[in-house]
Amino acid sequence: MANTTAVEELDIVIVGAGLTGINAAYRLQTQLPNHSYAILEARDSLGGTWDFWKYPGIRSDSTMALYGFPWRPWPFEESMAGAKAIKSYIAECAASEGIDKKIRYHHRVKAANWSSEEQKWTLQLEITCEDGVTEEKQIKAWWLLACSGYYSYDKVLPPTIPGIDKFQGQVIHPQFWDENLDYADKKIIVIGSGATAITLLPSLAEKAKQVTMLQRSPSYVLALPRKDKTVKTLSKWMPRSWAVTINWFQRMFFETVFVQFVLNFPNAGRRFVIDAMKSQLPKGFAIEKHFNPRYNPFEQRLCFCPGADFFKALHKPGVSIVTDVIDTVTSDGIIVKTGGEKIEADIIVTATGLHMEVLSSTAVTVDGKPVNETMGERYVWNGCMIEGVPNAGLLTGYTAASWTPGVDVRTRNLIKVIKHQDKTGASSAAPHIPESKRASMPAGPMMTLTSTYARAAMKRMPLVAGIGPWKAGTNWVQDVWAMLFGSVKDGMKYSSGAKDKAI
Repeated sequence: MANTTAVEELDIVIVGAGLTGINAAYRLQTQLPNHSYAILEARDSLGGTWDFWKYPGIRSDSTMALYGFPWRPWPFEESMAGAKAIKSYIAECAASEGIDKKIRYHHRVKAANWSSEEQKWTLQLEITCEDGVTEEKQIKAWWLLACSGYYSYDKVLPPTIPGIDKFQGQVIHPQFWDENLDYADKKIIVIGSGATAITLLPSLAEKAKQVTMLQRSPSYVLALPRKDKTVKTLSKWMPRSWAVTINWFQRMFFETVFVQFVLNFPNAGRRFVIDAMKSQLPKGFAIEKHFNPRYNPFEQRLCFCPGADFFKALHKPGVSIVTDVIDTVTSDGIIVKTGGEKIEADIIVTATGLHMEVLSSTAVTVDGKPVNETMGERYVWNGCMIEGVPNAGLLTGYTAASWTPGVDVRTRNLIKVIKHQDKTGASSAAPHIPESKRASMPAGPMMTLTSTYARAAMKRMPLVAGIGPWKAGTNWVQDVWAMLFGSVKDGMKYSSGAKDKAI
């Protein structure tokens, strides 16, 4: 291992070259043009999720009109695009703005320490060279933006499947899919009922002899149109730029109304979704057993499928759903507890959940004190900064609505903080709660999802109070209003360097 001792200094470092990191870079270079920045990407390509995941059918699970960048809208009619198309779109957008030249690949941020004395972050990097040799390097930065999402690329939620070691076929997790896997004419069991399983089932059914989705509990699934022809239609009577803007706002309006309706009237929302599923399922299908979740919509992720492909697959022979608990795995299948039924399999796909964590695998400290281990005790400020962590953004999107509108408004809120620092001369900004106030503040999870993998991650995720700036919004209209008219001083402690003089 070679060592590089030169220390580079930058104003802002973005960690992650996925959609979130590219969007942050655009906002930085257009709204803070006098600040230097770089994007550090551990892998060899941009795209994040859309470059990493390789399982069959991988696609967006929200409309691309909203998932795309607001500053360079999705240009195609395909409403729920596949991974390759999304990655290509991200790359094109990055190149069009010169952002691609700011990306440094094979740069893994191993550790980040904030020094109050220096008023800077020191990043410890591991750089992999073309010959495979790794180098260590330091970069000092004024601001650090974590844009690598909230799940680990390196590990998954360990599934507890009794007898899995007995299975003589192949066991594979979607996160580590082998693209050379030949599943034609094979019998496949997909364990799970989340968005990944809903995506996998129709794709696997195109080649496999038999596909069984084995779920412990059902999920809500809604069909969306495969094509969005709104822009094309409106463009006949107006400039395309107008049509795109109108389509974005009408999509956002209907999504916001739907999400808020379901969140505020869960029983009515539940009936609406179940009725919609009934209309797509084969006649005589056991809906009460297989599509009657115990929870309300958005307590776990609501799944979407383009052109009702998931439901259409269930009309095919050899494609089925089993709702039961696994008794044991055998050498050639799975036995469920109810009645001892055996499901034969050549391949078992464990779509059983992700390992969720913020800050990825970066060890973060503030003046030598660890942050990762205490993340579950810290509050989040306006969905974009962590209590007690200076000059650092944690940028994620919505989970109950399209990702990008949420991450974009949080990025713009963060930029307001930096602009305030530029205006006042403050060298640091850290969310702060006086102890007298903190003791009486409500404490809830940043993510309200009740799925197994989300519950397992609660102690690794920050808190929300649901009051003042101590929340992570779910309503784009409210969040934009707070971003435009809220005060960046509320809940924030600014200081001016080594003297630690409050501003």
